[in-house]
Amino acid sequence: MSDYLTPPAVAKLLHVRPDRVRAWIRSGQLRAVDLSDGTRPRFRISESDLQIFLNRRSAAPEPKVSRRRRRDPDVIEFF
Repeated sequence: MSDYLTPPAVAKLLHVRPDRVRAWIRSGQLRAVDLSDGTRPRFRISESDLQIFLNRRSAAPEPKVSRRRRRDPDVIEFF
């Protein structure tokens, strides 16, 4: 069971507040298991689900867009 983390442990790893981690869980962005008996939620996050969450949120460089030159309607090009 050591590969499951609590929201405060995840918050400490990501340098955010535990409330932010619980908000990610409630919104469905971060997958977690609720171990409670229905009274107060006791979430546990697997390391693999945390890694999937981080991969989805990782910053990637913008795809390079090739810009096409606008054609001048008055110019006739011969090839």
